[in-house]
Amino acid sequence: MDNLMYLKSGTDIRGTAIEKDGKPVDLTDERLTKIICAYVDFLKNKLSKNDLSIALGYDSRVSSIRIAETVLKTLSSLGVKVYNCGLSSTPSMFMSVVNFGVDSAIEITASHLPMEMNGLKFFTREGGFSGDDIKEILSSAEKIETEIELKNEGILTLDNMEKYCSDLREMIKKGVSSEDYEKPLKGLKIVVDAGNGVGAFYAEKVLKILGADTDGSRYLDPDGTFPNHIPNPENKVAMKSICEAVYESKADLGIIFDTDCDRAACVDEKANEINRNKLVALASYIALKGNDGGTIVTDSVTSDGLNVFIEKDLGGVHHRFKRGYKNVIDEAIRLQNEEGKNAPLAIETSGHAAFRENYYLDDGAYLVTKIIIEAAKLRKEGKTIGSLIENLQIPLEEKEVRFTIKLKDFKDYGLSVIDDFKRLCENTDGISVSPVNHEGVRVNFDKNNGDGWQLLRMSVHEPLLVLNCESNEQGGCRKMLDFFKSFITKYGELDTSKLS
Repeated sequence: MDNLMYLKSGTDIRGTAIEKDGKPVDLTDERLTKIICAYVDFLKNKLSKNDLSIALGYDSRVSSIRIAETVLKTLSSLGVKVYNCGLSSTPSMFMSVVNFGVDSAIEITASHLPMEMNGLKFFTREGGFSGDDIKEILSSAEKIETEIELKNEGILTLDNMEKYCSDLREMIKKGVSSEDYEKPLKGLKIVVDAGNGVGAFYAEKVLKILGADTDGSRYLDPDGTFPNHIPNPENKVAMKSICEAVYESKADLGIIFDTDCDRAACVDEKANEINRNKLVALASYIALKGNDGGTIVTDSVTSDGLNVFIEKDLGGVHHRFKRGYKNVIDEAIRLQNEEGKNAPLAIETSGHAAFRENYYLDDGAYLVTKIIIEAAKLRKEGKTIGSLIENLQIPLEEKEVRFTIKLKDFKDYGLSVIDDFKRLCENTDGISVSPVNHEGVRVNFDKNNGDGWQLLRMSVHEPLLVLNCESNEQGGCRKMLDFFKSFITKYGELDTSKLS
């Protein structure tokens, strides 16, 4: 029996798709066929129907065409009505289920991972598949031994991206509601860095058509070798690139996407990053308009300054939850449906932002569309997008340190370290444990001990303990890290070398 479970990556399937540096290919055609067979069986059971329609799209990776051909042929051979959407963003593939009524959609992508990697994301009308769904599919795929004869018949084409772009354009027209209704972005200069992923559509099929000047945009050509930088809004080189593009072209706004456009960040007219906590703050401002007192669900590593901004400046409720964009989205849905709370936004600091009004879909293009609408309105008042978050307190220092757990059964060991750290902090003067901890333990240091906080947590997917640290004073992180170092070095099954 072929072991496939290691291909599970959260709520996706991911593996090596191109041999590189001697690493063999995981996503072989044979394995892909087995996985798709198991996926189709899973769908039939989930939807209680046998006649399925499925749409498929893919990102710009070198291996995407090969994988797409195998997936399309497998689906056709299984009697599925298949639509090939071609080069597509991940959010647009979910929207194919909404706009065209297909039963399910697949996006071939590995997001920001290196060029040799690739993977599969699955959607139904309910949203993306859960981790348990992926486990069930892979478990079933492992047991499949019968080979099927692949066909290439009856595969239809669907211009899903055109409908997706048209909807974004209409959203901007209505949102800005300018005198020149068809050209609401006329006079605005907005540059896009697509990082050679699929994000060029936003510059060419949304911004330009609406009158924006996009000269100075970068890396719009799809190129799966990613020759310029990793398409990732959390990557320093990538963010430097869009900052330079804004500065050099004297743009009013800069936009950067990850490879498949489910994440984004932006840059203001002064070439300052609006990323991570700043992006969460900006999205929260937008989401709470018309949702007074609403709850913003974020991941666990958001700053104290963001908490103050959401609750004091915006009058909202900040619900700090776990890392992992699906965790954050599912928690917002739970609060909305089970507790009756007004939860208009779920957002992770990585740039995954899901608005309730948009099916709680993490969609980078939808997020920046909301931001651009605000920017166009503010321009009429002589203001810029940065003015909306000028009261956000930014920590002077921040640091993340990762500690590899050198055990096969790592989870229990990691959790025991977290429990020990919590007990230590509960009994140390000048340090207090946060009353609510949905993930790991968050502790606060007073002004004599670093004036900030630390969060010790398990990594979502890897055998790692992760320490996040922020301070409001120069040298504060060092004080807090020295305290942590005196605690952590006694644990022999951790690689603590990075602390030095």
